[in-house]
Amino acid sequence: MKTESTLIRVGLAIYLLMFFTYLLGPLILMGITAFNSASFPQVTPWEVLTFEWFHVLFNDKRILNGLKNSFIVGFFTVILSVAIGLAGALMLTQIWPRIRATYYTIIIAPILIPGVVLGISTLVFWDRINVMLGFSDDSFLHNGIFLTVLGHSTFISSYCMLVFVARLQRYDVGLTEAALDLGATHVQAFRKIQLPFLMPAVGSAAVLAFLASFENYNTTTFTFQKYPTLTIELAQKVRYGINPSISALAFIIVCLTVFFALVHEVRTRRAQLAIANGAPVGAVKGGFEMPKFFAGNPAAAVLALFIAGAVATIAISQVYDPEPAKAILLKEKRAEQKKRIEALQERLRAKRLQKQFKGPDIFGSGQSKVPQPPSKTPFGNVFDPGNLGGTDPNAKPKDAKTPESPGKGTFGDVFNPGSLETTTGTGDDKQ
Repeated sequence: MKTESTLIRVGLAIYLLMFFTYLLGPLILMGITAFNSASFPQVTPWEVLTFEWFHVLFNDKRILNGLKNSFIVGFFTVILSVAIGLAGALMLTQIWPRIRATYYTIIIAPILIPGVVLGISTLVFWDRINVMLGFSDDSFLHNGIFLTVLGHSTFISSYCMLVFVARLQRYDVGLTEAALDLGATHVQAFRKIQLPFLMPAVGSAAVLAFLASFENYNTTTFTFQKYPTLTIELAQKVRYGINPSISALAFIIVCLTVFFALVHEVRTRRAQLAIANGAPVGAVKGGFEMPKFFAGNPAAAVLALFIAGAVATIAISQVYDPEPAKAILLKEKRAEQKKRIEALQERLRAKRLQKQFKGPDIFGSGQSKVPQPPSKTPFGNVFDPGNLGGTDPNAKPKDAKTPESPGKGTFGDVFNPGSLETTTGTGDDKQ
């Protein structure tokens, strides 16, 4: 039994490790690339530890402008989406039960519609409204911030409504009825009883709405006009090539997310411990008293280590100089490049030498064929390279025969050169 329990724990640990590696692995690797001096985001080969990409990020005007627009759009989207979602959730709890299912389906329908369709429909709809009202082309109905907020709110408000519905399912309607019986108006009952109960859901819906608006791209790409958000700027940068400054931005966003998640976990653990010790729920408040901050709260220790690591990293970045290491790396790269060029030149030289021979070594002997003299043809040895110059013109060939005198024929020895004698005297001496 004990062995089985151990195996279950080990299997669960392996599963959790694989699960979190799958979720967080790409983010961790991208965060590491923010500290590599390579001009393209990469983990290997590692070059030099550097913090310059954070400096490049903070001086990128397009990224900073997109970040500003994202915060503006997110702020107004949170206000509009939370208000619409809360109204829809309250209506759902008070509407007739027969049409409640139909109303619920209509409210959550925008979640199922693709973001591209929502972006195009938002742009076309408000453009028609602008034409019907007779406004100019530069009116607020064509403003990128206005259109983007409306486009985001059409589906983010549905997420907010689901958060409020989940909270309202645990609400005791009798509290509101008792307040009304005691003379409170509906507004007073909502403000003093129901709204405080919904405040945790309001916070959760606001965070969800902001994050959904901040990371949205499909809808924003049709509505941003002259106000590109961060996701639009990042997408445009990817088209023309990126550098590790994008990794630096991702690293900062991940760190901020982890920080706020740890803060929330610390506050939740403190509230649970206080309630377990008998404190009333309303008496649990925030605060960071050092003796109580770490007591029975491991998340607080992790948060403290996280803050210490962030402060140490910022301090090191102010005094660290990567230039000497970059100079050494550059020298090594040049030496390696020189070796590669020499190796390439050697291969080209070997290829040129090989082309001077008749053909490749087909027998695997390691040597190429040596050209042989041409063979004899019906023309004799006339094409032999040895017959071209360098010989004595008076020398006789070894196999050559001495020509014989022509034999005596019908004309006798008349053609013999020796028969031509030189005579002296008169013609009477010889007939």
